[in-house]
Amino acid sequence: MKEDDKFYADAPYVSVKALEKGVNIIGVTRGEVTKIHHTEKLDRNEVLIVQFTEHTSGIKIRGKAEIYTHYGIIRSGDEEEGVTLIGRNEHGTENN
Repeated sequence: MKEDDKFYADAPYVSVKALEKGVNIIGVTRGEVTKIHHTEKLDRNEVLIVQFTEHTSGIKIRGKAEIYTHYGIIRSGDEEEGVTLIGRNEHGTENN
């Protein structure tokens, strides 16, 4: 295992649960130029567990999904509401 691999092995995980068919998960690179380096398509109720690494600095999600993070649960894809934080907020308290 390389030294960089050891560092990223402890990086937080993010789980994405598709709430509809055809949710797109797009991984983008780090560095001076941001590029798409990986894509996945999820069907309803499929879950993808992802992690930020030396190559991945961001994740773009297109479609209705719940994103489970250390900070709480975020719901994407609601046209009327945009992105909604549900569960715990950044202060660790419950959102209503």
